[in-house]
Amino acid sequence: MRARRLVAILSAAAAAVVVPAIGAPVASADPCPGLYVVAIPGTWEASAQGGSPNAGMLTPVTDGLPSSVRTDYVSYSATAFPWESNVYAKSKKQAVDNARGMIGAMAASCGDTRFAIVGYSQGADAAGDLAAEIGTGVGVVPPSRVAGVGLLSDPRRAESDALIGPGVGGAGASGARVGGFGWLSADTVTICAAGDLYCSTPEDDFVMRLAGFMAQVSDPTPATTVALRDEAGVIVRDLITAGGLPALMAQLDPGANSRRVDQLTDFYGSQVHTDYTRYVVDGSGTTATRWLHNWLADKA
Repeated sequence: MRARRLVAILSAAAAAVVVPAIGAPVASADPCPGLYVVAIPGTWEASAQGGSPNAGMLTPVTDGLPSSVRTDYVSYSATAFPWESNVYAKSKKQAVDNARGMIGAMAASCGDTRFAIVGYSQGADAAGDLAAEIGTGVGVVPPSRVAGVGLLSDPRRAESDALIGPGVGGAGASGARVGGFGWLSADTVTICAAGDLYCSTPEDDFVMRLAGFMAQVSDPTPATTVALRDEAGVIVRDLITAGGLPALMAQLDPGANSRRVDQLTDFYGSQVHTDYTRYVVDGSGTTATRWLHNWLADKA
């Protein structure tokens, strides 16, 4: 029971993070822009309760783009805990559905407009899932209309994803998307800071991986059943390879629990997950958010 409680707590921790909301969306008035950027904020940065969502971490990414670009932010509950309006999986689904609707509406009205999708944290989780839909041919627009997908601290980052910046180990806490991005693989980039456990959980840390998986299954639907089954299979396979249930229990004994508390305390204290405006990704001193801004501007 104690182990179960620990996993539940870690599931919540792996799904949410406090990030200050530091701006408001800015969009071109052009009804048919050359590039339509759909931006999905992170946990607690957006709201589905009316009004405009806050841009938060994505503010420096979307501010000041060329006039041919229109940016709209996705409103959704952006919550994670059971005592909030929505659990993580339901909140993320709302983000995916709303972003899909925005792209579909623009595509129906503007046949020549291309699209870019960007997201941070829970928003990157949603943006990546939407990109995977489109990239595998079952999306609201064909892959050829998507100019690029930018993911900042994606909880479902795969080691094979195109990483911008210094190399980091592990993968997203919620496990990689089975099937990847399909036809959008070459147009999807991800940024993950070293030490950010949301996007760089070690492969042998099964407690964190199970916590991330539990966040994804907190509101299962028939449409997600097959994907979740496959993702669970990956965890089980890796766990068996590592030694099976004894390997997991060794990560849940009192000494391991104490070390994990220290690890999480250090992680949240470091603010590595909330510091992408200062995280440098190249030799010229370009920060993660500035790099994504320049990348979008080049696609205008």
